[in-house]
Amino acid sequence: MNELDRLKNKIRQCDAAILEALLERNKGIEEITLYKKEHGLPFFQREQEMEIQKWLKSETMGKAYKQEIEDVFFSIYKGAKKIQAEKLLDQNIFLIGFMGCGKSTVADFLNRELSMEVIEMDQIIAKREGMSISDIFKVHGEAYFRELETKLLKEMESRSRVVVSCGGGTPMRECNVAEMKKSGCTVLLTACPETVLQRTKDNHDRPLLEKNKNVEFIAELMEKRREKYEAAADIIIETDGKNKKEICEELVRKVITWSERR
Repeated sequence: MNELDRLKNKIRQCDAAILEALLERNKGIEEITLYKKEHGLPFFQREQEMEIQKWLKSETMGKAYKQEIEDVFFSIYKGAKKIQAEKLLDQNIFLIGFMGCGKSTVADFLNRELSMEVIEMDQIIAKREGMSISDIFKVHGEAYFRELETKLLKEMESRSRVVVSCGGGTPMRECNVAEMKKSGCTVLLTACPETVLQRTKDNHDRPLLEKNKNVEFIAELMEKRREKYEAAADIIIETDGKNKKEICEELVRKVITWSERR
């Protein structure tokens, strides 16, 4: 064996050791996730993740290829989150609710903590149409926009473990609700009118609220939608007085229970 072959063989041995360690690590992630599920322990432990990142930076300090090593480890951590999601959930999650109830915040949290893909319906539609939601309403009208929503929901039937943050009016159409039921669990997030106003007062891309940012109007519109929202929902979660971690812990637990009872 010449020197080059010896060096290549050394790399292959390293690869084999890395693969074996990763397989064992992934098995451990599965076991931990199932243990948490069975014993009602918190799924999301941001503090522990921060400790691991702190440890990694400490261990790579002054080492050659520090950034490359950290990039590999962060990829491993992201994969671990996907494994956790696969062990907990097997369907799409459709987040519905009034504007400002926390759909985007919850979707972002699930993306970060479980590496679940997020579809922000309003953002996707705006990007495809090349204009803001407000401009779509002005140029084409609300009926046109609602058809775009339905078309996007139909695309989700071939997907799984996607978090879909729906527009406030999406569940008002029965055909949209039917599409959501085909591929996932519909989660209604609720908030009181005062909370909604606080969360949306500085946003100017909500056509229905732009000239009506007051508690009275919001309460009236919420009441008009309440019946259809609740009829569409498989799960209802109140968001007032809870942080995003608490909301998502409750959401995942309830989706698991819902899935087991189907």
